[in-house]
Amino acid sequence: MSGNGKVAIVTGGGTGVGKAAALALHGDGYSVVIAGRRTEPLTQTIEESGDDGSRMMAVPTDVTDPDQIKTLFGKCMDSYGRLDVLFNNAGMGAPSVPLEDLSLEIWTNVVNLNLTACFICTQEAIKIMKAQDPMGGRIINNGSLSAHVPRPNSVAYTSTKHAITGLTKSTSLDGRKYNIACSQIDIGNAGTPMTERMGGGVPQPNGEMMAEPRFDVAHVGKAILDMSNLPLDTNVLFMTIMATNMPYVGRG
Repeated sequence: MSGNGKVAIVTGGGTGVGKAAALALHGDGYSVVIAGRRTEPLTQTIEESGDDGSRMMAVPTDVTDPDQIKTLFGKCMDSYGRLDVLFNNAGMGAPSVPLEDLSLEIWTNVVNLNLTACFICTQEAIKIMKAQDPMGGRIINNGSLSAHVPRPNSVAYTSTKHAITGLTKSTSLDGRKYNIACSQIDIGNAGTPMTERMGGGVPQPNGEMMAEPRFDVAHVGKAILDMSNLPLDTNVLFMTIMATNMPYVGRG
């Protein structure tokens, strides 16, 4: 199966947004390494891609473990020899509880996955991208509309997604000398298992419950592909893609 010579790593590539991104990149000719904790969803993504074994590889990875992250990037290099795109996508939420009742354990778990794992993956990507020929690459972080405004009772998720914006800006600045572009995509109500609850109603800032619209997650995959295909002298620093009628602009 012929490709375009470019290589991408997608964390959380077995489901939802990560799966959509992996399929879009693979469909455009990228060789794609997909990472996730569970082997079965990764295998299903490969099957859905129709790959013949040459351009998509699953590496079961817990990205909260720095050693497993190093193994992930090492396997990418062993198989494909370079890295053009990293999509830092793996993440998690937390139970919707009052801020003062959230346990330190849950807070720490969310920070470790949503923020620290992205930082370590970014470090590993930069080490590869600055040393390869041609030098450079692109790192895309999954922000969320929660990088801008919170939902009620979402302190851990919202705090980490605000922090992702800082990581994106710092990476964008520090990566310039290596021809590394860094972007953030903020997604609102893509149609994934994570957002199925939206149809049954979710809490609003005024205390009401309201059903919220969703949109086809394939559009997120296409957006990530479009960002990835830009020349490295051009960058979409921040992109927001959302269900048109979701109550975001007037939230609060």
